[in-house]
Amino acid sequence: QVQLVESGGGLVQAGGSLRLSCAASGRTFSNYAMGWFRQAPGKEREFVAAISRRGITTLAADSVKGRFTISRDNTKNTVSLQMNSLKPEDTAVYSCAATLDLVITRVSGRYDYWGQGTQVTVSS
Repeated sequence: QVQLVESGGGLVQAGGSLRLSCAASGRTFSNYAMGWFRQAPGKEREFVAAISRRGITTLAADSVKGRFTISRDNTKNTVSLQMNSLKPEDTAVYSCAATLDLVITRVSGRYDYWGQGTQVTVSS
C-alpha cells in the first residue's frame, strides 16, 4: 500500500504560480507511475499530468500544457506539480495518485492509490 499526502495548495491571483508536492510512503515509490488530477465543484475529476516511474516520460492535459510541469524525485519519494500562469478555471482540488501500470495513463480508473487532495483557488 502507498500513502500519499499533498501540500502546497492555496489562494493565488490569476497569472501567479504555485507548486504542489505529494509525499509518498509505504511501498517502493519508484515502482509507481504518478499522476495529478483535479476536481472543481460540480465537475468530474479531470486529468492534469502524469509521469513515468523514472521520470523520463511525462503527459499533460491540453488545458495545462506549457503552464504546468510535473516532476518527481525518487530519492525523496515526492512528485511535484509546478503551476505557472494560473487561471481562474484552474481552481479545483488537486490530488496525486499512484499506479502500478507500466505505461503512464490519463485514466483515473487505472490509478490504485490517491491522496486526500489540496485546494487551489485562483482569483481573477
